[in-house]
Amino acid sequence: MAKDLARRIGYVYVDTGAMYRAVTYYALSHGLYDAEGRLDLEALEKALPDIVIQFKPNEESGRPDTYLNGENIEGFIRGMEVSNKVSEVAAIPFVREALVVQQQRMGKEKGVVMDGRDIGTVVFPDAELKIFVTASADVRARRRYDELVGKGQPADYDEVYRNVLERDYQDSHRETSPLRKADDAIELDNSYMTIDEQNSWLYEQYLLASQSDDSE
Repeated sequence: MAKDLARRIGYVYVDTGAMYRAVTYYALSHGLYDAEGRLDLEALEKALPDIVIQFKPNEESGRPDTYLNGENIEGFIRGMEVSNKVSEVAAIPFVREALVVQQQRMGKEKGVVMDGRDIGTVVFPDAELKIFVTASADVRARRRYDELVGKGQPADYDEVYRNVLERDYQDSHRETSPLRKADDAIELDNSYMTIDEQNSWLYEQYLLASQSDDSE
């Protein structure tokens, strides 16, 4: 939904969740986890300055793909291996601090649609428009499962569902930048909305916010 709005109004789209997934993928692919699944925090912190995350448009889909140090990793970061680790990585204070600085730099000139779990509360608390999107865990799990299957990746619905619940709990209970709705955010439960319906709703909110800004 955020991607479609950005494309429609000519704004830059930034998927901050993909940024945390990219760091997680880096840790996995560079052997920063030991045999017991423990993450080498010192090694990750040392590597952070060399982790360059970019978003580049995909000519086929018309949407941006995630690049890590010049490599297109979009196909890797949505799988369950990364999904099972990303909340742990996203809760690390030095990771969040580094990526929030990057995100704020990306949005400094405005004209950005930014998608993530702490945008309206931490990254841009003064954003012109804040939307808090939610849906039932079952619906979100089904969407992620269908997405994985559609990409030809192995997927088990029960595992995906457990991952959705675990990520919600971990993200809402972490000490640094926990997931929560901003006081001035507009909430949308899109559990039973079609893609066209939610896109129309979001565009209407954008128009209303633009009119409000123009009148001030």
